[in-house]
Amino acid sequence: MDTAMCSLCKRREAFFFRPYSGEKLCRKCFARSIENKVRATIAKYGMLEYNDRIAVAVSGGKDSLSLLHILGKIEEDYPKASIVAVSVDEGIEGYRDEALKIAAENCEKLSIEHHVISFKEIYGYTLDEIVKRLKTRGKSDLTPCAYCGVLRRKALNIIARKVNADKLATAHTLDDETQTILLNILHGDILRIAREKPKTDESHPKLVRRIKPFCEIPEKETTLYAYVKKIRFQDKPCPYSSEALRNDIRVFLNRMEQKHSGVKFTIFNSAERIRQALKESSEKEALKECLECGEPTTQEICKACQMLHELES
Repeated sequence: MDTAMCSLCKRREAFFFRPYSGEKLCRKCFARSIENKVRATIAKYGMLEYNDRIAVAVSGGKDSLSLLHILGKIEEDYPKASIVAVSVDEGIEGYRDEALKIAAENCEKLSIEHHVISFKEIYGYTLDEIVKRLKTRGKSDLTPCAYCGVLRRKALNIIARKVNADKLATAHTLDDETQTILLNILHGDILRIAREKPKTDESHPKLVRRIKPFCEIPEKETTLYAYVKKIRFQDKPCPYSSEALRNDIRVFLNRMEQKHSGVKFTIFNSAERIRQALKESSEKEALKECLECGEPTTQEICKACQMLHELES
């Protein structure tokens, strides 16, 4: 049986087949293709300026550390740009400590400064304490992931602003994006699809613009990149992740992708077209400052403060 050769270099043995493009890639060409895709995505959506200070949200997992390594490599070509890693310590015993340690090790290896902010510091509770409090009181239909998502998002914006970042880069992959699109539809929050772009709009002086350089790359490939480049990352799943609706959607989408290659790209591209149609409506929803904490929100009281009020009532 003939050994399959790399579709790009034609010299090395292929180890990965990309079903949606038909490419067979060797390790070197695969890694380069991911790096080139990130560069192309940044250019396509105008994500970065030559002199940006970029805060990279680093959890210690495969996606965020792969992104940190790639952006660190790209940043070398732009001497006026700078990168800083930011992490959120949600306070999940037996899970987050290891992740933060791995994140710090990668930052040290790349000579990138690393800043950490915690739920306890901002909100007065760790996520474990929030979950325990909810269970004790028998309150809320929301899952730990629902609380974590809202509180983490706010925390990332606070720390990105604190380190004077122009952009906040998150490692949301194509899988994350398509899951979020379906989640927003299931929750009836169509306008959120319009707001959650690969590069968010400049909508409020306190809101650091977010970019998603991995938004057109499948999670399988960002994971493989980490292995190919021998990046050390935390592979332990969050103990609360199985409780999320997102997990069910992930399973569904992966099953669909297996049967119908490219379906995730189709969903992502459909959302891009929907955003154009919803642009006018989403722009009317102006941001204001939360009456409680002063952070940007579309409501009088931001969702994070609402959750904390519910927790304490």
